[in-house]
Amino acid sequence: MKKLYMAIDQYGQTYHSLINPRKELSEIIGNKHVEKLYQDDVHGNTFHMGYVIGSLWLTLYEVTPYRGK
Repeated sequence: MKKLYMAIDQYGQTYHSLINPRKELSEIIGNKHVEKLYQDDVHGNTFHMGYVIGSLWLTLYEVTPYRGK
């Protein structure tokens, strides 16, 4: 199964069912210029957590299916 992603911008707008988030978000928002968004954790490590597209800061989340017992 392919990985699915969702994104949330700084205003709370959500973008669902993304397979190629960088490409799809760029097309949805209508801006080809995309920058990676980084965040530091409490240990000083830096990690990629989303994208800046136009004036939107988008945080990515990987969506996994729920499989209860």
